[in-house]
Amino acid sequence: MTSTSSPSLADALAAGTVVLDGGMSNQLEAAGYDLSDELWSARLLAERPEAVTEAHLAYFRAGADVAITASYQATFEGFARRGIGHDDAARLLARSVDLAREAARRAGDAGVERPLWVAASVGPYGAMLADGSEYRGRYGLSVAELERFHRPRMEVLAAAAPDALALETVPDADEGAALMRAVRGLGVPAWLSYTVDGRHTRAGQSLEEAFGLAADVPEVIAVGVNCCAPQDVETSVEIAARVTGKPVVVYPNSGETWDAGARAWTGHSRFTPKLVETWRDAGARLIGGCCRVGPEGIASIARALGTV
Repeated sequence: MTSTSSPSLADALAAGTVVLDGGMSNQLEAAGYDLSDELWSARLLAERPEAVTEAHLAYFRAGADVAITASYQATFEGFARRGIGHDDAARLLARSVDLAREAARRAGDAGVERPLWVAASVGPYGAMLADGSEYRGRYGLSVAELERFHRPRMEVLAAAAPDALALETVPDADEGAALMRAVRGLGVPAWLSYTVDGRHTRAGQSLEEAFGLAADVPEVIAVGVNCCAPQDVETSVEIAARVTGKPVVVYPNSGETWDAGARAWTGHSRFTPKLVETWRDAGARLIGGCCRVGPEGIASIARALGTV
């Protein structure tokens, strides 16, 4: 069942808990694809689109209700460095939504009867730099400059008619402010999620300040955190709910640490179903996993939440 016959994602969040998918890159790597270049999983939008659809389908089958598109690292600037012009880049951005829709259709054909939604990923400016800046922020750009960077691809993604925009892995409240300006008037709801360190953004601002930017933005249907350590989630849920009064979205990493220089993950997983129940009890309504959380992890979330 696709969004054409589903309630809106906002209505679903008002009614209960919704399960997000897991990491796109780790699922593609598990299928044997090499993502060791600056475009990361976005490269496969052009080279192996069927692989992207299959990755989405694996998460729907595992119990995810929402697929986040493979557009996190897809930008006009990043594609241009690979010789892909503006018009072709726009088509690839739109394709990311179409591929997730196709996965939802296939899931329905295979007997998945629950509502399924597609969220178009809008990664941070630092993702385009491909140097780990999304875990630091403080790019040296003004809010206006960041808005000018984000708005064109957000317009293209919105025109592809996803159910929501996932403004995700935001490390800096300044970039959060730019995204809140860029999302205005697009006609598509969005969620805003920061990557955090304790009670602060990666750039060091308080989460009260960062979440507060979304409190009065009508397009934003949820706020929260992603691509962070599991132990940082519970406090973030409390702050997000208190500051904004909106549903809270959480999808942390497995607990391992990304080494940008080596382009590899180190450490051990600390992601458990018990934590998922704690996040739900604290008020999270849109729950999934980010890097290194695969279909098995999403299946464990769905079971813990009783959604499948």
